[in-house]
Amino acid sequence: MTESLIDLRALLVEREDFEGGMVGRLREGLAQGGPQVRALKDIIDTLTKRLAVAAAPQQKKIHLKLGVANYFLGHVRSAVDHLHKAEGPLAAFFLGQAHVTLGQSRPYVEDETDNTDHYDAAVKAFEKAEKSGYAPQSVQLQRAGVLRLQGHLGEAKTTLTKLKDAAAHNAEYYYQEGALAEAEGDIPRAAKYFERAVELEPRHSAALFRLGFLNDQQGNDHDAIGYYERCLKYPPVGKGVLYNLGVLYEDNDMYDKAADCYRRLAKADPRDERAKLFVKDSEASLSMHYDPEDEQLNRANSVVLEIPITDFELSVRSRNCLKRMNIRTLGDLTRVTESQLLASKNFGETSLEEIKIIMNAKQLRIGQSLDQGQQYEFRYRPQQNLSPEEQATLNKPVSDLNLSVRARKCMNRLNIGTLGELVQRTADELLEAKNFGQTSLTEVRERLGQFNLKLRGD
Repeated sequence: MTESLIDLRALLVEREDFEGGMVGRLREGLAQGGPQVRALKDIIDTLTKRLAVAAAPQQKKIHLKLGVANYFLGHVRSAVDHLHKAEGPLAAFFLGQAHVTLGQSRPYVEDETDNTDHYDAAVKAFEKAEKSGYAPQSVQLQRAGVLRLQGHLGEAKTTLTKLKDAAAHNAEYYYQEGALAEAEGDIPRAAKYFERAVELEPRHSAALFRLGFLNDQQGNDHDAIGYYERCLKYPPVGKGVLYNLGVLYEDNDMYDKAADCYRRLAKADPRDERAKLFVKDSEASLSMHYDPEDEQLNRANSVVLEIPITDFELSVRSRNCLKRMNIRTLGDLTRVTESQLLASKNFGETSLEEIKIIMNAKQLRIGQSLDQGQQYEFRYRPQQNLSPEEQATLNKPVSDLNLSVRARKCMNRLNIGTLGELVQRTADELLEAKNFGQTSLTEVRERLGQFNLKLRGD
């Protein structure tokens, strides 16, 4: 039997007032899918026109409806504008949630307002909501979340401890406990709390997102996609959901779905320049041919080319000569000629024959890459005379760059573990990696710049 659609127009247009009990009904309606989302957009147009001719008291009520409706559609900035002009505990509570959302969106979009300012504004809004009569437990749970986001983990824990008995069957309580556990680094405990939150409230999109993220981090793409896709059914849909799901779609060759995610982001917030770039990258991928067998073969070849010379038994003379020439891998040997080797001091025919035997055993030959039109460039080696501080910087893990999910996965795919390994790569080499586009390249360059580093050739 087909479920009848909830009449959103009756909920928001035909009724003069909009109260807290109607929020759940609105969410249920939006969870029914595309037609309801389109209906809500039409309702927003109707309310906007009505706002222009309404008297002052009515305007505040319309601002409340527009604020809540825009919030659930993901148009959070518009929601904040309207909720500031509305009155009552519901308006204050949603204003607080909207500011939290903007604060959490900070990594994805440049904003003139720092996330700290958004969190401070959220605290003030929640305080106003509680003073004007909004449910104290709900407000305290949201306040605990803001404290956690601000880095005040001890205060957040104290707040949640006070609520433990009264909120034992509250999904939001378990979500906040899970988020706190995750912030403290206890991932198993966090997952347990998130699962409990979803058990109590299957539509708890924040808990679903964290479960998706944790599975994403563990490489469980199938489960992560499942959780993220469930988030899409329960507005508001956060930017993190669409970004992370888009990247997973790309990794699993579902480029059309990835492009849809990024288009949705760009449409929801026209100021999000990153989303626009992701749209271009993903649309370009739709017309690209990708052969997994070719990538597997190239990966296997790369592994052989990266075998260090020290893995083989060589005479002391040969080893020292190669070291002076900065030749460290078999791949390096494919990028030099026999004459270049023989031109090195103390490198004679005997050493050359030693090298040839090793290369033949791996079905390689000296100068092979040069014959193939410089398919492999001689890789840059960091200068040997580095200060301890410079060397320490190059030894930092690439995770210190705090890259986006897409860029981070590309680093893993290229086996780049440190900043030193990253700066040995050229921009062209990075762009050859699957799903690594101009957006990711710009991000990597910006993050390296924070350490006064550049890619080779930049």
